Amino acid sequence: FLVGGTFAFSRYTGIDRNTKDLDLFVLPVDVEAALTVLRDAGYATSIPFPHWLGKVRSGAHVLDVVFSSGNGVARVDHGWFAHAIESDVLGRQLPICPAEELLWSKSFIQERERFDGADVLHIIRSVGRTLDWGRLLWRFGAEWPVLLAHLVLFRFVYPDRRNDVPARVMDELLGRAQEQAQEAATAAVLGAVL
Repeated sequence: FLVGGTFAFSRYTGIDRNTKDLDLFVLPVDVEAALTVLRDAGYATSIPFPHWLGKVRSGAHVLDVVFSSGNGVARVDHGWFAHAIESDVLGRQLPICPAEELLWSKSFIQERERFDGADVLHIIRSVGRTLDWGRLLWRFGAEWPVLLAHLVLFRFVYPDRRNDVPARVMDELLGRAQEQAQEAATAAVLGAVL
């Protein structure tokens, strides 16, 4: 497992928050085994969202067993573990989610009741200079406009830190946006002619 959520966010940004739960990230194939171990230890377990989340409860305490994102885009895979780092979590050295995957998964939390955009920007501000931007672009894949949107916001929220995002990354994403706009304009013209 990897520790994520508030504990990983705090490790990368230095921003401490009170939390109502502990988020552990596991591979999708390991969810049942993890929940079985915890159930056998006497904890109440459930999988309220079979496409991304298991829950473990003990009184008021909650443990989230995360194996994807709510929209199914940011699935946990072996790359999360390959790039994990060790950090102190509640007095123990434990592996935490890599900054790139934490940023990637938080980028898609855009709902009416919750938007993690500020967290994304804080992560970029804190570790943008050391992020593996190539891996991050690969992670976003076809959903690259989501990353571009966060990076545009970053430039306004932290104008003095614009250089934390490599120019090549902005050039790449803005080039994709321009190409997409040109393709849409061409399609519109062709549609009007036909």
